[in-house]
Amino acid sequence: MSRWLTEPVPRARVAAFRTLVYLFVAGDLLIFTPWVRARVDVSADLYQPLFVGRVLPLPTPTAALVSAIFWALLLLALLAATGRAPRLLGWAVFALYLQWMIIAMSYGKVDHDRFALLVALAVLPTVGRARHGDPTRTEAGGWALRVTQLAVICTYFLAAWAKFRFGGLDWATGSVLAKAIIRRGTELADLIAQVPHLLLVAQFGILAFELLSPLIFVLPERWRLATVGFFYSFHLVTIATITISFAPHLVAMTSFLPLEKVRPVVALRWLLARRPGQGGRDPAIPAPPVTADSASPAG
Repeated sequence: MSRWLTEPVPRARVAAFRTLVYLFVAGDLLIFTPWVRARVDVSADLYQPLFVGRVLPLPTPTAALVSAIFWALLLLALLAATGRAPRLLGWAVFALYLQWMIIAMSYGKVDHDRFALLVALAVLPTVGRARHGDPTRTEAGGWALRVTQLAVICTYFLAAWAKFRFGGLDWATGSVLAKAIIRRGTELADLIAQVPHLLLVAQFGILAFELLSPLIFVLPERWRLATVGFFYSFHLVTIATITISFAPHLVAMTSFLPLEKVRPVVALRWLLARRPGQGGRDPAIPAPPVTADSASPAG
């Protein structure tokens, strides 16, 4: 079991995952959760902190406190994305983002799509340094990615458990998706809803998918990647029909992917070298293979 939990992965994979996660945190502040800053305008009586917020305990948010968290977290997340001071910056980003989420979710609505991302932020600082393009394998990095993967799958499996806990089989046989389409459905969803019994079949399918999701850990690598592709397609359909994005969860799910094979900086340099009239590479010459020896550590 310990060998499975700490299965070594290339440091380049950890570096790519870390950069993606911290860049998302910065983007989350600007795109997905800027509304948190407006929460302080409502009555303080409406602030009912989550259990973790009561245990720590954290102060009731004020305009000054929320603004300080916002700007500090934005700056530190961008710095952490560079890979510098991974432990110091990593722990700081985790602490600030956790408080940001506690503030966001303490006014009556808790989103479960951020669980795996919070786990990723908690474990990434334990890895230490990891550079892009470094093929050296690390057990600490393997543990961090594995724990994040477990959090991703727990999000699915526990969602099914919650459905049975609060709705029982009525969740699958009721009008859950129909109500969601009425509230926030798209034109595509309206077309799907016209197909007889399709929504009921979809509800049973969602339950089956969530309950069977842990099987991904026993699949061969090829089928595991295909399953992850299915997970992403499921969320794509969800966005296209009832406009629920699960963006933080989708970022955490990249922990399953061989991210070290994606080298955007190397690709950009090659594209710039191919530009005609710039003294660069002849466009007819194919791109050199991207390897750890040929790639810059900063890629």
